Amino acid sequence: MARGLIISAPRSGSGKTTLTLGLLAALRARGVAVNAAKAGPDYIDTAFHAAATGRPGVNLDSWAMPPALVDALIAEATREAGLLLVEGAMGLFDGINAPPGRSGAGADLAARLGLPVLLVVDVSGASQSHAALLRGFATHDPAVRIGGVVWNRVGSARHLRMVNDAAAPLGIPVLGAIPRNAPPALPERHLGLVQAEEHPALEAAMAALGEHIAQHVDLEAVQRLAAPLGVAPGGMDGLALPPPGQRIALARDAAFSFTYPHVLAAWRRAGAELLPFSPLADEAPPESADACWLPGGYPELHAGRLSGATRFLEGLRRFAQTRPVHGECGGHMVLGEGIEDAGGERHAMAGLLGHSTSFARRKMNLGYRQARLLADGVLGRAGTVLRGHEFHYATVTQPGEDAALALLQDGEGREIGPAGGRRGHVSGSFFHAIALAEPTP
Repeated sequence: MARGLIISAPRSGSGKTTLTLGLLAALRARGVAVNAAKAGPDYIDTAFHAAATGRPGVNLDSWAMPPALVDALIAEATREAGLLLVEGAMGLFDGINAPPGRSGAGADLAARLGLPVLLVVDVSGASQSHAALLRGFATHDPAVRIGGVVWNRVGSARHLRMVNDAAAPLGIPVLGAIPRNAPPALPERHLGLVQAEEHPALEAAMAALGEHIAQHVDLEAVQRLAAPLGVAPGGMDGLALPPPGQRIALARDAAFSFTYPHVLAAWRRAGAELLPFSPLADEAPPESADACWLPGGYPELHAGRLSGATRFLEGLRRFAQTRPVHGECGGHMVLGEGIEDAGGERHAMAGLLGHSTSFARRKMNLGYRQARLLADGVLGRAGTVLRGHEFHYATVTQPGEDAALALLQDGEGREIGPAGGRRGHVSGSFFHAIALAEPTP
């Protein structure tokens, strides 16, 4: 039976991703069949997980996904890997106000699946006080077990001794201590880490990180900590998003890369064929496709190149005359009239929808979303309810006059209102779809 554990922390920035990637790389180098998952709606970390393990990454989301979908994805992720490391998001108990077990917090997965938590704690700036923090995490929820701790950013041998002595009465095993002078962190930008595919020497970086973690964390103890994953293998019929077509033209390059692995995998399982093309290379959607999907990504960083990609834009307009085209977030921005870049310069886009967006006038939009579709389309029939999220800094400077795609609520059920646009065969919104709200019959 496969085994697993949750890697989490008291807050963002504590070192979860560094520890997770280092453990994955180190275990793989030692011949362990290991896979990884990301708790919550993060499509960047899963690509790094895949690079570290050589296996497809996956997201597990207790709010956006029906529990049966979570189970099916775990069963798939552990089919050829005996160990699953689940990296949390933010702090262990951070989620939204929701019914028990459906808050989106990593603690939901730990409690429901009976998995121990390996807590990584940044101990810089204090010593004995971290024992009080650890005690609080260990007793906050009886259904969540802190099985071990790794101290991060340890300043000295004396600092480590003080932290360990204070925490010893709690009886929680210390599985590692990572010194403050760790290797340089992976580069970041406004939506998170710079994408794995853009890293200039990713394989070497993973290997170095794996060796560093192996020097400071007890790999055997981490493996012993993992607990059995008692989920029944099951299909995903009625759980995952249906494919938008049989042959899907999928934009894929540094400007269009935010796709959830489980969504693409579900489309393939349903018999769809994915036909990648690169707008940045001025490639048009393949004519043999019967639907086109523009994912999110970083079009705001490449607006000038995209505006000058005439074969791409003309081909997209021609495609949209007869076949569905859908854009999520960054893809939605490209479907509009124009994008204003960080310097305030406007770049014309496809003009298939009437809105315009700006990255110069930034405002962070972040949170879970529930969308009820207002018309039949590639995401489903009118009235279908989807769960997903938004995460972008771009603002809409001109809303246009297109019909709305969906009615949105936030994760706690508060009405946001109409969102997105649709015109002819074209649709788009800032909403990233993760799963159907509930299984379909």
